[in-house]
Amino acid sequence: MGHGHGHGHGTGLGGHHGAGRTARADRRYLAGALALLVVFMVAEVIIGIIANSIALISDAGHMLTDAASIVLALIAMGMAARPARGAYTFGYKRAEILSAAINGLTFVLLVVYFVYEGIRRLVEPPEVEGVLVFGTALAGIAVNAAAAWLIARADRSSLNVEGAFQHILNDMYAFIATAIAGAVVWLTGWGRADAIAALVVAALMAKAAYGLLRDAGRILFEAAPAGLDPLEIGAAITGHPEVTAVEDLHVWTVTSGFPALSAHVVVEPGGDCHRIRREVAALLHERFHIDHTTLQVDHVSSVSSASGEPGSACRITVA
Repeated sequence: MGHGHGHGHGTGLGGHHGAGRTARADRRYLAGALALLVVFMVAEVIIGIIANSIALISDAGHMLTDAASIVLALIAMGMAARPARGAYTFGYKRAEILSAAINGLTFVLLVVYFVYEGIRRLVEPPEVEGVLVFGTALAGIAVNAAAAWLIARADRSSLNVEGAFQHILNDMYAFIATAIAGAVVWLTGWGRADAIAALVVAALMAKAAYGLLRDAGRILFEAAPAGLDPLEIGAAITGHPEVTAVEDLHVWTVTSGFPALSAHVVVEPGGDCHRIRREVAALLHERFHIDHTTLQVDHVSSVSSASGEPGSACRITVA
């Protein structure tokens, strides 16, 4: 058995100087956004209590999850950058996916609370200081816009960073709804507008939670990456003129931007296993952008009419 190794990862995996610089820049962007959010969140909680506004308090709760999502993202980025060693042959790259899943779950918990509180306040609307709600929400829009701009400059192909970005973006939309509610309460005195804004925030959270949990779940359950059809990949490999079959084809994602594939490729008797393996690997790279491949290449077993024993086989594996 012969082995060849050919990693062509250009998607931010460990070991590349450019990837290291990108990761450091991403951490600076996330840390800057975190500082903005924490300062404003404390002020918003105080004002929300004074104004008796569930919309403001729900926004503050959302900002708390924003801050937590960034902290998780920073921790996960540090873990994912650690080199593979010992039993962890892929390192800790899945830490980023777990961080994204946790972010999605925090959305779900907040949705339950704010739906309950919003409905309760629709039934029994309290007195709300509309002018405080309106002014604070405008400031919140500005703070979240700045934080979203910082995170948008990071590598959003990482589901981990995208999770933090979605938190910030949804919070900005929530502040827009809260500002509208504050203006309505201030100008008309209709207190139920505050509760309706909280329900709008909950709907936005639910949408973001679904997207994050869906994408994280696909990776954790090792589904094929979005946009890659295993049937199409198998057909492309068998389209090679010297390949007769593909067996045990598996396509999955290790972490964001890191698709992987393994397969047993059967070739015609007498075929050059090394050359065919290189050509199949090149096909997977060029057509499907899969660089981490493990291909076992065998000849079709030639059965001797006299002995019934299989003939020689060539096994080449590359990872």
